Amino acid sequence: MKKFSLLLILSISLPLFSQDYQVDLDYYLPKDVTYNSTIPTPKSIIGHEVGDWHITHDKLVQYMYAVAKASNRVTIEDRGTTFEGRPLVLLTITSPSNHTNIDNIRSQHVALTESNSASLNTAQMPVVVYQGFSIHGNESSGSNAALALVYYLAAAEGPKVDNLLSNSVILLDPSMNPDGLQRFAYWANVHKSQNINPDPNDREYREVWPGGRTNHYWFDMNRDWLPVQLPESRARIKTFHHWYPNILTDHHEMGTNSSFFFQPGIPSRTHPLTPQKNQDLTGAIAKFHAKAFDKIGSFYYTEESFDDFYYGKGSTFPDINGAVGILFEQASSRGHAQESDNGILTFHFTIRNQFTAGLSTLEAAISMRQELLDYQREFFINARAEASRGGAIVFGDEKDAAKAFHLAEILKRHKIKVHEISGDFSMNGKYYTKGHSYVVPKDQKQHRLINAMFETRTQFRDSLFYDVSAWTLPLAFNLDYENTSMNRAGNEVVDLQPKSSPVVSKSNYGYLIEWHEYYSPAALYSILDEGLRAKVAMKKFSIAGNDYDYGTILIPVQNQKLNAEALHQILKKVSEENHITIRSVSTGLTRGIDLGSSQFRALELPKVALLVGDGVRSYDAGEIWHLFDTRYQIPITKLDTRSFSRMDLDRYTDIIIPSGWNALDKDDAAKLKSWVREGGTLIAYKNTGRWLAKNELLKIKFKESKDTATNVSFENRGNYSGAKVIGGAIFNTRIDRSHPINFGYKNTTLPVFRSNTLFMEPDKDSYRNPILYTDNPLLSGYISNDNLEQLKNTSAVKIGITGRGKVVYFTNNTNFRAFWYGTNKLLMNAVFFGDEM
Repeated sequence: MKKFSLLLILSISLPLFSQDYQVDLDYYLPKDVTYNSTIPTPKSIIGHEVGDWHITHDKLVQYMYAVAKASNRVTIEDRGTTFEGRPLVLLTITSPSNHTNIDNIRSQHVALTESNSASLNTAQMPVVVYQGFSIHGNESSGSNAALALVYYLAAAEGPKVDNLLSNSVILLDPSMNPDGLQRFAYWANVHKSQNINPDPNDREYREVWPGGRTNHYWFDMNRDWLPVQLPESRARIKTFHHWYPNILTDHHEMGTNSSFFFQPGIPSRTHPLTPQKNQDLTGAIAKFHAKAFDKIGSFYYTEESFDDFYYGKGSTFPDINGAVGILFEQASSRGHAQESDNGILTFHFTIRNQFTAGLSTLEAAISMRQELLDYQREFFINARAEASRGGAIVFGDEKDAAKAFHLAEILKRHKIKVHEISGDFSMNGKYYTKGHSYVVPKDQKQHRLINAMFETRTQFRDSLFYDVSAWTLPLAFNLDYENTSMNRAGNEVVDLQPKSSPVVSKSNYGYLIEWHEYYSPAALYSILDEGLRAKVAMKKFSIAGNDYDYGTILIPVQNQKLNAEALHQILKKVSEENHITIRSVSTGLTRGIDLGSSQFRALELPKVALLVGDGVRSYDAGEIWHLFDTRYQIPITKLDTRSFSRMDLDRYTDIIIPSGWNALDKDDAAKLKSWVREGGTLIAYKNTGRWLAKNELLKIKFKESKDTATNVSFENRGNYSGAKVIGGAIFNTRIDRSHPINFGYKNTTLPVFRSNTLFMEPDKDSYRNPILYTDNPLLSGYISNDNLEQLKNTSAVKIGITGRGKVVYFTNNTNFRAFWYGTNKLLMNAVFFGDEM
């Protein structure tokens, strides 16, 4: 009876919304032009007006192809596919006459970035604008606005439109995140009512984990413009360097109670490598946005939030490449209509604002066309002048060709010239060997981008950052690197290929694999998955003129399920597929531990599970899933937190808990503790450490600091607290290479990425502290002085023994954004060698 009464009260107190939220296409379109009736409207193809439903990616692509077929202003190309197989389409929109000469237009435009560009006449050159929409899939007003914008550019007629298309080439990317857009469109559409209900408590506005923001593997792709680890990013970057646009726009959404943001952002948070002229142009373009938004009566703001510091974002990456990046942030309806502090925010309204920003960008580009083109030329002329001092950077790892290859791969994607080294050499105690090292000339077009990738920076104008404050790529890859001269350079690398592995000679005794190579874990898993026996060396040894380090893998020939010939064929395949060296041996007698020593420990095939779902940070979980699935080809089971209590954990040797918030309760903790006692290895990250300590899974002592704000005004309280945050910086650690968590690392120091203030006290026994921050740990990035003092000599990892199992806890993310290759092996070591810790 009480339940019935509550339902009756709710039905009386909540209004029913029968207002018609539908609009016609005219709601978006300018009225000062006519429209070609032969160009299909969005509704004629997708079956509804723009904004009545959230566009699904398949329908979006369907409309783009229909327009390209009907209009001689539009061409379309498929640049590849997402992880889920969705096409990454790009529209090129310009006048028909420009289309007939498009290759020549592109060549002349790109020539502005090359040597001897001073003589080029920009007076008649078209400006190139890249317009990108909804890189965060659940910020979908952008992709929905792309429908109306493409229709306008294809169908609008009149002198104004003719002038626009004759003087510009528009590269329109209607969905920068097809998988995320599809995921979110499904959510919003299946929860749409006939009578739109803007109550923010409605399920429509509360999408379930992981949400549509990210791509298939739950990456925030608006952080991948610089490291380009994802297929969607690689397609975009290829287009960018094929054209070098003058303006690149990045259409986003933000909180429902906001209005509309366009850049400039906060001036003090612009990267010092970005020229002031770039910000001046950004400010001039902003005036066109302001005028357009004033005309339709939409509120907006600028220069109060967001920044232009991290070059891995879509609105900042262009700034280090001679272009102007523009960020748009529209208050999000997160569905079809939602209550806000500014009244009911409809999806149609958000789309119209994005559409308006798209047009005002083009108006600015046409009005400022020659100034933008001249700036682009000036940017690269100045970059070459800075580079004229010459010099080069060498990077590599004599024990690991793969990491060096993958960094070279990033450079090549950004049109940075890379050379082989002319011969093996040593420098400052580091060894650089052919096939494992590369030289990057500083005197080249992308000089400034090279600086942005390789520099370390510890001094800043501001202490607040929207994203990370450091991303030094050779540190992220844990590669040795130095400034050097071009005397060290060999031939330029034209066709970059992974280092081929030497042929595996047959043995009737055993085979050895060094653990230094990045893909050694993939090789080991393949071997164990074949049902073969393998062991790991706990100590160093030498045999047949070769030195073998901690973590070397031994595959005996005898007592295997395969005969010697079949085993040899398997290992040849493993070597070729993973580009690793497998050496055969004919004796067990070594200098050091012999191959029959008990210091070689038997390994088992890992069966790994990953906790995902409510309470788990999806970015961190996705990075781990991606690492296992795409890099190491290791199956990983995703355990959802909602059903964890009902799962049989005995199936798994290892369970990984990424960073999260109250993902599991006390009963779940007891279940995990029992599983660990029986021999399982539990691996946890970041703030999960407090949960481990609270539930007595691992004894951890974190430093606690008391902080009192003195002489800080109410207005500045946010800046004060923000300056205490470690948003993402790089720190140095010293490692015990003999500990299994550090197997495969050749140096005694290891750069790590850190983005939290969890400072873990070291154990009183030194051998229990395999990774400690140094007493001068800051390598690159921002950290407050107080936090830096707290961090010194603290522990980065703690390993506890419970019964027959282990608990391994990392204070830092070892897999950050897929480009931190340098610390991936720490997680692999925990998985493969946890029993030996």
